[in-house]
Amino acid sequence: MKQIKIDPVTRLEGHGKIDIFLNDDGSVANAYLQIPELRGFEKFCQGRPVEELPRIVTRLCGVCPEAHHLASAKACDSVYHVDIPPTARKLRELLYNVFYAADHTVHFYLLAAPDFVCGPHAPVAERNILGLIAKVGLEAGKRVIKHRAQCQEIIELLGGKKIHQVSSLPGGVSVGLKDEDRKRFLAYCKDFVEFGQFTIQVFNDIVLKNTEYLNLILSEPYIHQTYYMGLVDENNKVNFYDGKIRVVGPDGRELCKFEPKDYLQHIAERVEPYSYLKYPYLKQVGWKGFVDGPESGVYRATPQSRLNAADGLTTPLAHAEYERYFETLTGDRSGRKPVHHTLATHWARIIELLHAAEKSLELISDPSLCDPNIRTVPTAKPTEGVGVVEAPRGTLYHHYVTDDKGIVQQANLIVGTTNNSAAISMSIKKAAQGVIQPGQPVGEGLLNMVEMAFRAYDPCFGCATHSLPGQMPLEVNLRNPHGEIVQVLKRS
Repeated sequence: MKQIKIDPVTRLEGHGKIDIFLNDDGSVANAYLQIPELRGFEKFCQGRPVEELPRIVTRLCGVCPEAHHLASAKACDSVYHVDIPPTARKLRELLYNVFYAADHTVHFYLLAAPDFVCGPHAPVAERNILGLIAKVGLEAGKRVIKHRAQCQEIIELLGGKKIHQVSSLPGGVSVGLKDEDRKRFLAYCKDFVEFGQFTIQVFNDIVLKNTEYLNLILSEPYIHQTYYMGLVDENNKVNFYDGKIRVVGPDGRELCKFEPKDYLQHIAERVEPYSYLKYPYLKQVGWKGFVDGPESGVYRATPQSRLNAADGLTTPLAHAEYERYFETLTGDRSGRKPVHHTLATHWARIIELLHAAEKSLELISDPSLCDPNIRTVPTAKPTEGVGVVEAPRGTLYHHYVTDDKGIVQQANLIVGTTNNSAAISMSIKKAAQGVIQPGQPVGEGLLNMVEMAFRAYDPCFGCATHSLPGQMPLEVNLRNPHGEIVQVLKRS
């Protein structure tokens, strides 16, 4: 049996590798995603005053600290049994939607688009942001940079810092908004909407009008029929910041809808011996292994999953794109038929980018954002709380249990990418089996097409790895002075 390694996997946050095993005839027997890093934040949280956690957990990740900051703040609100003032909620939600507009921009233009704009088989030296700019033009590149800069300016003011935000506290926020800043940011948010429309047009022109790329998106190696999860409001519309968690099946029918505090009644986690990842699954269905279909408890929580789990979007431009997305891929613009095409997640992601831009404009247009009542000081005895937001990469759960002094005794995190651990493993195996064929040379371009299945999830393994086996696997290579391996010691 021959082994092919993709090490490291490129264009992700964190570290990972893919091992592909070939049968004697050259067909793919299996493929494994291995994540060799560990972050122990659940242990770090223990013994800390709970009100410190919104500032500590942002260090999980420099890509999406806003998600951890706000999920943690919401968990603290719950621990102290406090309702935050309306203005504080709007300021948090504004911060979060601006973050979404920035984060989805980074993934689409820097991580995903090079595969489509430059081509899956383009030379490695060209398949990057510089190659993309060479294709779409320097002005488009400048537009991306300007958009990111404007987003970061708003995030810095509302979050207290551009990275590792500090502004949200139990009961509200510490940073208000002046009217002159609101009016200045109003112009920025109008630009955001135009940028979202521009990005949709880029996708239309370069991907959807390219028959080869469209056929790749629709091809069997990149299809999985799983369950889908996402936060929804009272009308079952997508909401990034708050709501109930809704799960629909491969046929689009609702399996369950639950309050964040009840997540442990619906989700269980398991581990595999070869990775530090945890593999969540739906308790109601059960774990059947790395397989899809209605009998398997594997679910996905991605931009595509959020669209599948919802009945639409609350902003007009994005909702129109939502309808076009479903009509193009399923023939039903209502969204009742889920989209199962993994690579179409990139399209869903930029629809969310446009939605976040429109939502930011809607929020910043409200003069009540400048109301000075931005915090309710907690007075109740701290106990236990759960905070949930939709991180760009999936539903993010923060769950804290404290003593009566507010010192954390237990902490559990299910981060966005963790929801997708099983699905990612399935996707790379199916892609490998689809694109690697007996008798065909396995070049870098084909291996990149395996990575494309992985990359569609925009995985962040800096914060998704926190399973600690009782004895960590270890491999030691002993080399002589010439660099030759003379002995290999393994502990598995």
